[in-house]
Amino acid sequence: MPIDTVERFLAALNPHDREHVQGLPRKEQEQLADAWETELEQDTDLDTLSELSPAAAESEAATRVARKHLG
Repeated sequence: MPIDTVERFLAALNPHDREHVQGLPRKEQEQLADAWETELEQDTDLDTLSELSPAAAESEAATRVARKHLG
């Protein structure tokens, strides 16, 4: 069974940001997860990092999204 985007996004976050996002309504979590997917798709720097370490690229994108949207 595939993991949904929100769960993947939460897994990529650091513990502090993960706790904060988990406290948000599901709709907001989904919006952040969608922004995370967009960040992964559109940032060419992450493509290079993804080739070296997919987990590191996902974590970097999650951190960027959290900073942009959570302040």
